[in-house]
Amino acid sequence: MFGDTLALTSRSLKKWIRNPAAIMPGLFMAVFWLALFGSSFNPVNLVPTQIGGTTLSPVLVEQIKSAMNSVFGGAANYITFLTAGVISFIVIINMAYGGIDIVIDRQLGYLNSLLSAPISRASIYFSGVIQNFVKAMFIAALTFIVAVLLPNGLQFGAGFGILNLLGIFVAFGLLTFGFGCLFTALAFSVKNVDSLVAIVNFLAFPLIFMSSAIFPLGTFPSWLKGIAEINPITKATETTRLLIVNGNLTAAQLSKLAGNMLYLAVTVVVLAAIGYLIARKALKAE
Repeated sequence: MFGDTLALTSRSLKKWIRNPAAIMPGLFMAVFWLALFGSSFNPVNLVPTQIGGTTLSPVLVEQIKSAMNSVFGGAANYITFLTAGVISFIVIINMAYGGIDIVIDRQLGYLNSLLSAPISRASIYFSGVIQNFVKAMFIAALTFIVAVLLPNGLQFGAGFGILNLLGIFVAFGLLTFGFGCLFTALAFSVKNVDSLVAIVNFLAFPLIFMSSAIFPLGTFPSWLKGIAEINPITKATETTRLLIVNGNLTAAQLSKLAGNMLYLAVTVVVLAAIGYLIARKALKAE
């Protein structure tokens, strides 16, 4: 099974590497959200310096800005807060739409030829998950670099180091692999691209906006906050912000980090099991 999975994954990744333009949509999305949305829609910039013709004191303005920053978890600027959410957005969308290649392989007959070959169904399924996982994580890394390089971009807390960076990508790796298992299985279940796009739009975008990816949980109404708090995307973004903003973590923050990582690990197991069951039923020769 391992050899079959490796061979099928290698085939897909070679096709992707030979088409460098394939990474452009993801990279453009990163630049759009971080450079444009992150800079133009910085809530701190909405703090007025005048009210009714009366100029507010600079001290009061700074106090208001400081209070708003606390709402964003102590992030130095909105881009620092937004980076984790944008990466979550990008990896989820890439895993969701990554299934288009699988649908095309079915339409061209390649998938059916694989199903007739003496290889395990599991290798076909997991090769789809892994190749989309690699693509999504590569674009996630590029997005992180874009955030760092932007003027007044991503700013790290004191003591930020290699372990923080590793923790960030472990959190995103768990999130990506878990949802990759689900979306890849759904891609094997549909017959055409239009059906996959409809499913993606129905699932992916509500998942993203029912999380703390774009705005802090404190701004949500109570009914939506309850949903967002159990959303794995929230767990990944909150973990990432904890590592970026604080650098050196306290005992309480480490405990929260461990809890979030455990939650994400359990999510991976559950979604992988669900995805495999869906894919096993869908992977039948026509």
